[in-house]
Amino acid sequence: MRKKIVAANWKMNLTLSEGSFLVNEILAAAPAVTASRQVVIATPFVHLTQTAAQLEGIGHIHVGAQNCSSEKAGAYTGEVSAAMLNDAGVQYVIIGHSERRGYFNEDSAMLAKKANQGLENGLQVIFCCGEPLEIRDAGTQNDYVGQQIKEGIFHLTAEQLKNVVIAYEPIWAIGTGRTATSAQAQEIHAYIRNVIAAQYGNDAAAGISILYGGSCNPTNAAELFACPDVDGGLIGGASLKADQFLAIISAMINS
Repeated sequence: MRKKIVAANWKMNLTLSEGSFLVNEILAAAPAVTASRQVVIATPFVHLTQTAAQLEGIGHIHVGAQNCSSEKAGAYTGEVSAAMLNDAGVQYVIIGHSERRGYFNEDSAMLAKKANQGLENGLQVIFCCGEPLEIRDAGTQNDYVGQQIKEGIFHLTAEQLKNVVIAYEPIWAIGTGRTATSAQAQEIHAYIRNVIAAQYGNDAAAGISILYGGSCNPTNAAELFACPDVDGGLIGGASLKADQFLAIISAMINS
């Protein structure tokens, strides 16, 4: 059985004290999670050791980073390596988020190197993919997303793929006033699973978790997570409010 996961992405939000308070709020009321129903809290770099300490000894609620360097070490001012993340107690790292691709021009070659660094340093990699509005309107989203996946992770072995989670982000449904339906989410998640199956086989495809990352909230979480190929969510704004994030966790556990 593949894992169901709800991953918080705080983005560039919350001071250290605010982050600590939010984690404590979540821990105080979090429903029981298990090996097959997990939670990840991906914080800004400066929060990581604090959050890791708060989550130490708490099973199946993990700390994640929002990015890592594509390089192992060296003269890369301002960068943070995957080895540093591992040593800080981080278990997951997000790579290829649409904001990193768009704002910082991260291309597939760089993301493939980041995937390598994360996996070589014992991290679970959350690999993001997704299409912008013009691609969705043109009806070419499958080819677009499939190419992102092929260029970003298809160099990995089947064994390495076991430590990869895919997060699909419909960029066109984030902040545009348009909303992706559960049917649209299921359709492209199923396509992504078929892309994985074509490269790695049906068993690998059946085992990989694919998260939905397009404005998931307490209102639509249960419907989205009921889709057979939606294995949880990568949560942005709703992860900054304990009550909303807890409701999404509950929806995942009950899915």
